This record gives sequence, structure tokens and C-alpha cells, in this order.
Amino acid sequence: MQTYKPFRLTLLAVAISLAGCAVGPAYQRPSVPESAAFKELEGWVPAAPADALERGPWWQLFGDPELDSLVAGVVVSNQNVAVAAANYAAARAAVQQQRAALFPSVSLGLSADRSGVRGQGADSSYRLNLGGSWEPDVWGRLRAGVTSAQAGAEASAADLASARLASQGELASNYFTVRALDAQSALLVRTISGYERELQITQNRFNVGIAARTDVLQAQTQLANARSEALSLRRQRDQFEHAIAVLVGKAPSQFALAARPDWKVSLPEVPVGVPATLLQRRPDIAAAEREVAAANAEIGIARAAYFPNIGLSGSLGSGGSRVGDLFSFSNAAWSFGLSAAQSIFNAGATRASVAGAEARHQAAVARYRQTVLTAFADVEDQLSATRVLAQQQDLRREASAAADLVEQQILNRYRAGQVGYTEVVQAQFTALTARRSLVQVQSDRQTVAVALIQSLGGGWHVGAQP
Repeated sequence: MQTYKPFRLTLLAVAISLAGCAVGPAYQRPSVPESAAFKELEGWVPAAPADALERGPWWQLFGDPELDSLVAGVVVSNQNVAVAAANYAAARAAVQQQRAALFPSVSLGLSADRSGVRGQGADSSYRLNLGGSWEPDVWGRLRAGVTSAQAGAEASAADLASARLASQGELASNYFTVRALDAQSALLVRTISGYERELQITQNRFNVGIAARTDVLQAQTQLANARSEALSLRRQRDQFEHAIAVLVGKAPSQFALAARPDWKVSLPEVPVGVPATLLQRRPDIAAAEREVAAANAEIGIARAAYFPNIGLSGSLGSGGSRVGDLFSFSNAAWSFGLSAAQSIFNAGATRASVAGAEARHQAAVARYRQTVLTAFADVEDQLSATRVLAQQQDLRREASAAADLVEQQILNRYRAGQVGYTEVVQAQFTALTARRSLVQVQSDRQTVAVALIQSLGGGWHVGAQP
């Protein structure tokens, strides 16, 4: 017995000392394509570290209080964000569960039995036992599990930020589309009023024999088409209004957005920065990188199966025929155990498990790099669209002004009897199309500004927690 006790203590000391060993590969962030600047950004200037996107909610850059109040409802009531938040909470709970495996577990047991034979009385038996077990993390398997769970929680936090950003961006885009439809509807209201006056003038001219019947029919056709187009715009507006209701977590029947025909375009200056900042500013990139870290830790977990599992256990208990015997030192009994188990033959299952973990890690690396490339392309697309739409707006404004002049001149010539009504219809149609195209390009500029902010991460940065 005397020789066994030092041996037992030696085994315990060895197990604890080996707990710092780890068989998993050290994690290194995967390399990605590098770029000094964005191709589509002319006159590139690095953004200041404390730029506008970092100082507050990005949607406030548009200066629309109604939009601000709507976006606030996304975080509180949007169900997609609620799902992501619940997933993040579950991921954090998984981290706590993995960490708990690093510590001993202790259990307390109490039992009472009474048995006997008929006619011979009965006997009572009581048992109190305190037991504990601990698996020393000799090969780093448990710590790798914690690392994997922690990386998964961080990826889930980034997924939550992505879900929030996507919902906020979709709401802002839908809101600006509604406002553009309001502006186009206001244009059509004014146009329909003008068409009604022209129809009345044409009808009067026909009544006195100056105009032909076809002129009246063309005026009626043009007015009916304009009224039909107004209804079409109303239908589109209703659809986007319903979409906004869903985004803020309300039934469409309980939500209404008042029309604003006096809509004014507000475009913020969006600081872009260097391409490398996307690695810290886009939550989808952060999530993909954390998934690589989790996959790397899984390799360590798989490799730990090559080594034996070591466990320590112990118990202290007492028993007797009376309850008072449970607290008698003379009835106490204890035990201590050290166990080790190693798989000798499993037909290559461990090797296959390691190979599978390494393959999943390679797939995660590829997804991460693809996410980065897609992010670079996304920013380039939005920068290109921003520049082109700014140029198009100037051209659309010029075209609209010219079409308005042509429309007025053709109307004057028609009233003077110099041209037919067909030319009036063509001039009015061209003028209306030019006006609506100008409104549309202004709306597109706001929508692209939202998309650019989203592609830059929307002010999110690595380390930001929900």
C-alpha cells in the first residue's frame, strides 16, 4: 500500500503536467488577395479612422427623421434579426458548455431502501455518496472544443450583424423607392391635370370644327394611359410599403407610410478607405474568417483521438441501517481511480476523421477567400454605379429641360394650327418620360449609396458585439 500511494500521486502529477499539451495546428489567418486601392475610385483618399460611418448609425447620414424611426424598429421587431440573435445566444451557451468540460464534475447521491420477508420484519438501508470525476485535458482536445465554440460564437455575432445590416439596408432601399414613387405619382398628377385641360381644349376645337375627331380620340387615349400608369405606381408603392411593414415586424394592415410628394434627394459623402479595411468592416468577412478558426480547432479535436483518454474519479460515502449512521465517521468509505483508454484498432476511422477535419478547414479557407473577393467586387460595383449615376443625373436633367421646352413649343404650334395632334402626343410622352427618368436616377443614386454603405460594412467593425 505504501508503494502504491506515491505511484498514484505520480500519475496524477503527470496527468496534470501534460494538460498543457495540444495536438492541434496553430491558427493563422488565411492570406487573401491584396490591393492598394479600389479601381473604380478616382481621386482615392484614405478614410479617417473616425469617419462618419464609425460615429453613429449610418442611415442618419441621409438626414431623414422618418427613415431613422423606421430603421430603429428593425433591430427591435424584425424576425430575421430575432432569429440571428437567438442563434448568437445559443452559440454563447455552447461556449459555456464547452468550458464546463475543463472542470471536474461533482455529484451527490442519497438513497433509502426498505425490504423484508413476510412474517419476519423489515430492514432499512440508507446510503449517502459524494462523487467526482475529471478528465484532464492532456492533449488539448477540450480546449480545442472551447476554441471552436468561441470562434463559432464570434461568427454567429458577425452573422447577427450581417442580418441586421441586410434588413436595415433593405428597409432604406424600400423607403427611398417609396419616396421616388411618391415623386413620380406627383408628376403624373400634374401631367394628368394638363392632359385633362388639353382634352377639353381639343374637344372645344372639335366642336367648332377646327380639330378632327382623331385629335379628341388621341387626347382621350393619352389621358386614359396616364391614369392607368398612376394606378400602376400606386400598386408598386403598396407593395414596397407592405415590405417595409414586414421589415419592422408589423402586419401590413397595421402599417401606413404617408405620401411625401415633396421628396428631396439627400446623398451623403461616404468615406471608402483602403480595400484592407473591408477585412475589419464587413461582418460577413469576419464570420467567414471565424469559421476558418473553428475548422482549425476541429482538426485538433480529431487528432486528439490518436492519444488515450485519461480520467480521474473519486468518491466518499457512508451507509447504514439508520439515518444517523450516514454521519458516522466509522461508516465512511472512499475510493479513488485513475483510468486510461486508447483505441487500438478502428479500421482507420481516426485517420479519416482527421482527413475530414482538414478538408473542412480547406473548404472554410476557400469560402473565406471567396467572401473577400466578392466583397472587393461588390465595392467596385457600387463605386462604379455611384460615378455613372452622378453623370447620368446631369444628362437626365438636361434632357428633361429640353423635352419640356419642346412640349411647350409643340403645344403652341398645335394651337396655332401648324402641326397635328400626333406631334403633341409624342412631345408630351417624351417630356413625361424624361421627367420620370430624372426622378428614377435620383432614386437610384440613393439606393446605390445605401448599397455602398452596406458593401463597406455599414460602420460595423471587428470586435463589435451585439
